[in-house]
Amino acid sequence: MDDVRAFIDATEAFFGALASVGWGALVLAIFFHVVKLALRVRAWQNILCVSHPGERVPYGGVFGAYVAGVGVNSIAPARAGDLVKLYLVKRRVPRSSYPTLTSTLVVETLFDFVVATGLFLYAIKLGLLPGVPDLPGLPAFDWSFVVEHPRLAALLGSILLAGALIFVAWASRRVTAFREKVSRGFDILRDRNLFLTQVVSWQAASWVARVLSVFFFLRAFHVDATFETTAAVLIVQGLSTMLPFTPGGLGTQQAVLLFALSGAAARSTILAFSVGMQLVTVVVNVVLGFAAMAVMMRTLRWRGHVFAPAEGLATEPSGSPPATSEPTGSRSRSTLPR
Repeated sequence: MDDVRAFIDATEAFFGALASVGWGALVLAIFFHVVKLALRVRAWQNILCVSHPGERVPYGGVFGAYVAGVGVNSIAPARAGDLVKLYLVKRRVPRSSYPTLTSTLVVETLFDFVVATGLFLYAIKLGLLPGVPDLPGLPAFDWSFVVEHPRLAALLGSILLAGALIFVAWASRRVTAFREKVSRGFDILRDRNLFLTQVVSWQAASWVARVLSVFFFLRAFHVDATFETTAAVLIVQGLSTMLPFTPGGLGTQQAVLLFALSGAAARSTILAFSVGMQLVTVVVNVVLGFAAMAVMMRTLRWRGHVFAPAEGLATEPSGSPPATSEPTGSRSRSTLPR
């Protein structure tokens, strides 16, 4: 309940400071947040195109699937939105397979992992994050639960590890077909230049947009927008999703930001900023995500759609250009969208 209480306190601080919000900076923060999503989608589309040579991978379909997943992740724990991404993209690329699509999501996170690691080390050097002795005192379920109940956490981790080993053992019996499907998702990594120009470049641009979004969120809520405070917010956003027990890291972000931004502004201002940024991004993600699902599925009735024939769902709307017929013998730059 501590994480919920922290979020409620932050919500009260947010509504108390609502009248003083800088609306111009807030609009810019939302704009760069959407730009960040659009750039990330382009990188994932390029990965999908190389993994599915000869297949038409429309940007609109990939964008819809991606933002739908982001929207679900904003309100559901355990990254359930990633399953939505896979499901919707599978309907847009009918000859794809879930093992291949899953591995493309892994590739899509590689650059993020490198950047996040660098930011994390920088935060440790500057002391922006709480140490292990401080974690139990934070009102954040995601972290304090693990620290206060190490045996239970170890048991849960062992169960997850055992499940992963069982899955690998099951997959090894179908090793040839399964390995080929999984490896297709990593095809773009075989060409270093292609990976750098078609994935890393777009994701680097998305990180620039992400930094600008956080910068203007800080400005909108009158928190000193320095390099250190912006980096601290980026790191906390990433860490709050490492243990996704609560939707969007609810409560965890507020608790850790109070520690990371102490000295940058008053406690009430930091709370107003943390919940304000989270509420605004959740609203934007949910609106975009569910609008995308409504457009792509032509309905929000999940039951009827999930059990409908797959071929009926995979068709493009009337008026869309036919899929191009490209040679399937090679996986090259020609498969990338122009």
